[in-house]
Amino acid sequence: MKLDLLNKHEDALNTAIKALHERTFYARYPENPSPEIYGENADKEGREKYKAHLNTNFTELLQQEPEQWVGQEESPYEQQLLHVKYPYLSPDTLVNRAEEAYHQWRKVKPSDRAAILVESLERMKERFFEIAYATMHTTGQAYMMSFQASGPHAADRALEAIAAGLEEQTRFPEATEWEKPMGKYNLKLNKTWKAVPKGVALVIGCSTFPTWNTVPGMYASLVTGNPVIIKPHPKAVLPIAIVVAEVQKVLQENGLNPNICQLAVDADDKLITKELAENPKVKLIDYTGGTEFGNYVEGLKGKTVFTEKTGVNSIIIDSAEDLDKVAQNLAFSVSLYSGQMCTAPQNFFIPEGGVKVAGETVPFDVVVQKISDAVSGLVNNPKAGPHVLGAIQNPATAERVKSAASVKGKEVLSTCDFSNPMFANARTCSPVIYEVDATEKESYSRELFGPIMLMIKTKDTAQSIALAKEMAMNYGAISCGAYTTDPEIKEQIMDEMSLAGTPVSFNLTGGIYVNQNASFSDFHVTGGNPAGNASFTNPEFVIKRFTWVGFREPVVG
Repeated sequence: MKLDLLNKHEDALNTAIKALHERTFYARYPENPSPEIYGENADKEGREKYKAHLNTNFTELLQQEPEQWVGQEESPYEQQLLHVKYPYLSPDTLVNRAEEAYHQWRKVKPSDRAAILVESLERMKERFFEIAYATMHTTGQAYMMSFQASGPHAADRALEAIAAGLEEQTRFPEATEWEKPMGKYNLKLNKTWKAVPKGVALVIGCSTFPTWNTVPGMYASLVTGNPVIIKPHPKAVLPIAIVVAEVQKVLQENGLNPNICQLAVDADDKLITKELAENPKVKLIDYTGGTEFGNYVEGLKGKTVFTEKTGVNSIIIDSAEDLDKVAQNLAFSVSLYSGQMCTAPQNFFIPEGGVKVAGETVPFDVVVQKISDAVSGLVNNPKAGPHVLGAIQNPATAERVKSAASVKGKEVLSTCDFSNPMFANARTCSPVIYEVDATEKESYSRELFGPIMLMIKTKDTAQSIALAKEMAMNYGAISCGAYTTDPEIKEQIMDEMSLAGTPVSFNLTGGIYVNQNASFSDFHVTGGNPAGNASFTNPEFVIKRFTWVGFREPVVG
């Protein structure tokens, strides 16, 4: 490396690896966008830099000779095109350039690769606010979530992948002298090993979390020596384009080919994801998005694939100490970013006989009404509602919420187009709630993406657990919430949901929600049910990106 980045970032890497093992709280990048941390004018400057991208070509990428400039992004808050254009290169060009860069990148030591990638995160940190506004106006996330999810939280997830990849590549010695006693003499061999990367990697991003869901696979492949092509959703390019630009700059500054990390965008009249995915030179694919396309990716031959698809997330309510606090927590969970999170709850299983609260039984109808009132209170709070719900990224999601009458159940709370005081044209809709009988499986055996809550009346908690497990095993689940004061029921839920590969959050109230996952502590997706075949960041997420190859020869003399 031209720059002494390993010395600069060695402590950060060692601390991150230590955090991986301890699983306690660790965040290198603070999530509070305060002037004390990021500078007095960081917010204003970030907003201005974002605005400067509008109606222009994004020229920061070090990708030469584009065939054309393309862009399709639209702000869910303003419902107007951003008119940002990106360099379009054909899939063959992108793959060929990545293949060429591969043979340089794979020969860089894992520790040096890791240091280069940490440096790119430090550069990304300087642009957190710019990325936040880019995320806000491509995904519809509210400002605070846009800052946290696409900035600090994404950077911490990326660092987690870097640390995991570095550890797995340095787990074994590079060389050793092997000696076997053979009686009158000893057999001696010099043995060496190389962690050989698999080749060109492709990362397919989603429209709702364009950096948070993209950087784990992106950095996991890069740290293990694989060149990466980042293919974002055509409606959410700018946030990850900024990150890719910073990676390319650091690579070039260190005498490396910037095509080690490339951005791929769809032509205005042609989608290129399948062409990239099916290219025989592409060996690794990370995918976040819908199940149908995810199944297609998983079915491709000759590829190592890591997927996060859709799931049907459940809440099991058995008993509680304070039902009002439970209702408020659940209302926030489903309202956060208008339910457009892969961890957002959908199916709420409640016994028809009611819920035990502080020794008394609260009827089913009262439980449902308390949750409905909590949602209404949040939505109609002018100081909180707009900042929690944000805007709807995809018009199809808004239509799904408004036409949820296809659900066979009783409407408890209908949606409304709440107004955003800062964005009069924002695409919005508040949560809807339906009461559904447990016998109407067709209504709740699918993901209804968006702010849709189904209050499912079950015979008892045992049936609630059985149905939550069944949904997870058959259709996938990424999260599960449970409320119970009974230790035996808690143990039963843990046992049954673990068999369905689904993590459970028990008795959450206050400032922690089922939606949230912490870097270096929580594994996001387990890979143990149809919601996805991978988990970041566990060892498998990185070790499948390279192969151990050994070399040996007799010791001379």
